Amino acid sequence: MSLGYTVAAPTIFNMLYSCTAETNTWSPLFLSSDEKYIVTHLADIIIPVSDTPGALDVNVPQFLDIMYHDIEIKMNQDIFKLGASVFAKKFKSQFNSEVIKGKKEQFETLLAFYFKISDDATEAILAEQKLPIEKITALQMDNYVLYQFLLSVKRYTLFGYFTSEKVGEEVLNYDPVPGTQIGCIPIEDLPNGRVWSL
Repeated sequence: MSLGYTVAAPTIFNMLYSCTAETNTWSPLFLSSDEKYIVTHLADIIIPVSDTPGALDVNVPQFLDIMYHDIEIKMNQDIFKLGASVFAKKFKSQFNSEVIKGKKEQFETLLAFYFKISDDATEAILAEQKLPIEKITALQMDNYVLYQFLLSVKRYTLFGYFTSEKVGEEVLNYDPVPGTQIGCIPIEDLPNGRVWSL
């Protein structure tokens, strides 16, 4: 799977980089309309626009959609769908509104509820996430698939963002013809205090 990511990601992102469609108008291959809406808001919260491009500027939701459509195994696809469904139910319970009508501030509130937790709670959740799904009880299932979904969105947002052409060439330090490899160098000594993209 890791090899598949390595081989597929640059090809997929080369295609996405040339895409000029607005975030709201692209047609997903794997995500439902609700899932597209959720993923778009979560990616925007994880890496918002600042003095650097945000996740939406480099088409991270489209990247996640293609990776789940073309790369992820069926079991992971099913868990993602279940987790997104649980997230939508939690959203409706919290805000008395369908997730498709949710505002960014509401997504931030719900995301904070699940991630601004104690160290002990975090350790327990991460330990549970390492278990195969066969070991998860019926009482644990909603929480398990919810965190599988949220952590997957986070992982793909970071992976897609930092492997994108725009970030690699315009945000990180980029040298198309790298010279001598220097293994250990303080980040303060790098231009703009940012790592090399290659």
